[in-house]
Amino acid sequence: MTGFHIEHFGCRAARADGEAIGERLRALSESRLFQSDLVVVNTCSVTAEADRAARAFIRRAHRENPAARIVVTGCYAQRAPEEVARLEGVAAVVGNSHKALAPEIIFDLALGKPQPGNIPPTLVSVQSLMAGAPAHAPVWADDKFAHTFIEDAPLALGAQTRPNLKIQEGCGNRCTFCVIPFTRGPSKSLSRASVIGQVQSFVATGGKELVLSGINLGRWGRERSGSRGETLAGLVRTILEQTTLFRLRLSSIEPMDWDDDLIALLREFGEPQAESLSLGRNRPAGRLARHAHLPLQSGSDAVLRRMHRRYRPWHYAEKVARLVDAAGPDLALGADVMVGFPGETDREFEETLAFVRALPFGYLHLFPFSPRPGTAGWALQAKSPVPKGAIEERMAALRALADEKARDHRGRFVGRELAAITLRTPLPLAARGRTAALTENFLPIELEDSFGSNELLWATVTGLNQDGALGACISG
Repeated sequence: MTGFHIEHFGCRAARADGEAIGERLRALSESRLFQSDLVVVNTCSVTAEADRAARAFIRRAHRENPAARIVVTGCYAQRAPEEVARLEGVAAVVGNSHKALAPEIIFDLALGKPQPGNIPPTLVSVQSLMAGAPAHAPVWADDKFAHTFIEDAPLALGAQTRPNLKIQEGCGNRCTFCVIPFTRGPSKSLSRASVIGQVQSFVATGGKELVLSGINLGRWGRERSGSRGETLAGLVRTILEQTTLFRLRLSSIEPMDWDDDLIALLREFGEPQAESLSLGRNRPAGRLARHAHLPLQSGSDAVLRRMHRRYRPWHYAEKVARLVDAAGPDLALGADVMVGFPGETDREFEETLAFVRALPFGYLHLFPFSPRPGTAGWALQAKSPVPKGAIEERMAALRALADEKARDHRGRFVGRELAAITLRTPLPLAARGRTAALTENFLPIELEDSFGSNELLWATVTGLNQDGALGACISG
């Protein structure tokens, strides 16, 4: 029997795409990577490193399992389909523009059927990279995005205790460093009715925590401007009032999309109480996780302007102050910060360093600027690149600050009782008789006993080890 394996790269939204494809392929038997007849590589292309990692995996998969047919999809497949199609072992390339057709293409390929006549392969690079070069594998990719889908496979407890429900696709912003508008297309949203149906189905399978995700999540429903109440805040309120989902978590949301209504929901639904740890309550407190991830990119006004970001540092700081006021000081605040954007001076970097130091971040995602073909940042990089040595020094300085802030943030919770959900525990941790869990406010903890996944409990944080991990025990 044919077996398949899906390898995921990239963000939560990309993983949701891959999980949706996998759900449609369950008729095939899922198996381990190098025992599979079919390998689906769900790629990212946000950086050059993401492209490199995907290529390395494809080459390794082909080398160690040469009989397997490799299908490549995702953002790299959309951005540079011809380049991907020429990699040895690749049997088909399905860009994001045709992702709704991916399960059918993959299924027929796995069964050795000829490609369906109603979905002929087209070889069209979004940015016309390497135009005219022959491809060794059929490619489905264009710039129309007529065959994309929003994740609508039924959600159930599986490999993830806290699965992602992707409710929004695409992005209409034009940040100078970002290739996503070219690889994901314009913004579109899963309907309110579909979202509610998905949440209710998840609860019916025993699910307790769900993560709403999207490429530009805060824009959910905005393309339907003529519809009343089509905002993310309105949708979140509907979920919390019309379903019995125990906890909802929001993934990354742009700073300016944290509007008054969305912030108010953190105040109304974000304060946990011990007695609320019961699924029988109609509207228990603590159902909206006190966790906010706001992409920052830079703390320098001049750099933000060159990036074409839609806020200034003072706007960002104001949003953070309002979020902390609404959710309280236990809020987990996270951000993405980019180092080495073209033209970034020592002074501009120091502005970012000072800005990050001043705000109550609990964690940071740090990465160096990576020029992406077809973006304005590609041309800016050619004119005013930041020296590699300077980027490395700045990354080291920010990492040190991020580690300091994360340790200080986590240390505040030693001795505290926190609501948590148990996760699927890695084997090395399970072998030590411990269980991985995540608190409501996004703190990873190691429980001093063995538990199954998807259990809600109250844990008392007992200490912080040298690696920054929190130990905890069940509250008496």
